[in-house]
Amino acid sequence: MNSFGHLFRISLFGESHGERMGVIVDGCPAGLPLSTDDFLHDLHRRQSGFRGTTARAEADIPHLSGGVYNGHTTGAPVAILFDNDDTRADDYAAFRDTPRPGHADFTATRKWNGFNDLRGGGHLSGRLTVLLVAAGVVAKKILTPVVITAELEEAGGQITIADAIDQAIAAGDSIGGIIRCTARRMPIGWGEPFFHSVESHISRLAFAIPGVNGIEFGDGFAATQRRGSTRNDCFVAADGTTTTNNAGGINGGITSGNDLYFRISVKPAASIARPQRSLNMTTGQMTDLLIPGRHDACFALRLPVVVEAITAIALADFGHFSVDSNSQQQG
Repeated sequence: MNSFGHLFRISLFGESHGERMGVIVDGCPAGLPLSTDDFLHDLHRRQSGFRGTTARAEADIPHLSGGVYNGHTTGAPVAILFDNDDTRADDYAAFRDTPRPGHADFTATRKWNGFNDLRGGGHLSGRLTVLLVAAGVVAKKILTPVVITAELEEAGGQITIADAIDQAIAAGDSIGGIIRCTARRMPIGWGEPFFHSVESHISRLAFAIPGVNGIEFGDGFAATQRRGSTRNDCFVAADGTTTTNNAGGINGGITSGNDLYFRISVKPAASIARPQRSLNMTTGQMTDLLIPGRHDACFALRLPVVVEAITAIALADFGHFSVDSNSQQQG
C-alpha cells in the first residue's frame, strides 16, 4: 500500500499539510556513514523558489530518528522525518463539495468515504516526493560506484524550457515535461524476471511520483518504427559493450553493463490560476472553480532529483549493496 521493496524497503507516512511526515528505510546495511548533511544537496534540488515553481517554502530539514548511531547506520530501520511549516489549510476547504479537475479530490473522497485529508492533496500530494528524495539519498550511498543522473529535456513540448515556462505563467496555466534518467557504471546481471525485472521495478516507483503518466526504456516507442536489423545492439567487447544502446542497458529484464536509461513524461500540474468548470457535488450544479493558493507552473522542474531517487531505490532493492568496511565504527 504505502511501502515498496523486499531487500531495501521504504514506507511513507504523513500528509501535505499535516504536522509531520516521514519515510522509514528498512534493509539499510550497517556501517554506512550517514548524517543530516548527506541529504541537503538533493533536498535543495527538489525545493521550490525558482521561476515556474510554487511559492510554498519549506525548510525540508531531515530529522534522523533511529537506525543511526555515532554517524553510522546500525542495521536497524532508519526513520527520516520532516516538518510541514508553510501550510495554508483554508485554501482547500471548498474542494470536498467541488473537486478540482485533474486532481484526486473526487476519487480519494469516494474511496475513503470523506475521511481523507484534502489539504494540499493530503497523502497523495507531490509534497511527499521529499520523502522519496530522502530515501534515495540512502540508496545512492549503497549503490556506489553506480552514478545516477536525471535532467528535464523539454517542457510544454519545447526544448527552450524557460520560454515555455514564461508562456505558461503569462496564461495562468501549467505545462508538463519529459525527464531523462541515466544510470552509469552499471554491473551486469541485476534484475529478476519475470516480475522483478529492472524495468518493472523502476516503473512501479516511477508511477508513485504524482503526475507521471508514461515511461519508456531505451528507444521506447520509437522502436516500433524500426526493424530488428537497425535496432539490435551489436556486441563489440566481452564485457557486454555494444555499438548502440537502443535497449537502454537492459536485456530480458536484466542489466547488460551498458548505461541504463529511460524517459518519463510528467503531466501539467492540475492546479492552475485560471478558472475551470466543475460540478458541485452537493447542489448538483456546474460552477466556475478558481483554485486559490500556490501553484507550480511546471512541477516537472522539481522532479529530476526525484527520478534519480526512485531509480536508486529500485536498484538498491536488488540487494547488491556496497558499504566500505573502512568506514565502519571501530572499538
